[in-house]
Amino acid sequence: MLHHEKRARKKGFELIAGIDEVGRGPLAGPVVASAVIITDLNFIHEINDSKQLSPKKRNLAYSEILNNAIIGIGMAGEDVVDAMNIRRATILAMEKAVMNLGIKPDFLLIDGRIKLNLPYPQKHIIRGDSKSLSIAAASIIAKVTRDTLMMTYHSIYPKYRFDLHKGYGTKTHMKRIVKHGLSPIHRKTFKIKVLR
Repeated sequence: MLHHEKRARKKGFELIAGIDEVGRGPLAGPVVASAVIITDLNFIHEINDSKQLSPKKRNLAYSEILNNAIIGIGMAGEDVVDAMNIRRATILAMEKAVMNLGIKPDFLLIDGRIKLNLPYPQKHIIRGDSKSLSIAAASIIAKVTRDTLMMTYHSIYPKYRFDLHKGYGTKTHMKRIVKHGLSPIHRKTFKIKVLR
């Protein structure tokens, strides 16, 4: 999981930020991205692709990453997704995450094929959240941050049960959209518009 970080360090880069996002597929809520520069490699808990960890393991890893890394978070809300399209909103969220690190990174390790319009050397890694510790840490931070936000939305719009599906298009979610219509946090340009 440190192969890409070690290669970057051999080239003289020190502040290496892993970047990942969560929330491209849901029908509601924001895209959330995270940029993570790991400062201490002594992790007790498993750091892996957030999708491969149980909620309990994710939360334990999340707390440990907060203590072992410099973190930036970026978001693009459903209104931005509707205005720009999901790909451009994802890029915007990732760029915000890097800018919110508080320091300038030397090198970016980015999950997937997305190129950021930032003045830093970049390496794009397909399924990077399972191949790079920095990207895996970013995936955990982004996932827990978004899930926490969706729980807040559940308290505001309980009839949609965002606590169960976090905005993804499950049967429960779709049935509630049919019954109640779209909430203010639903993405209006997604295919759910046929249900309005």
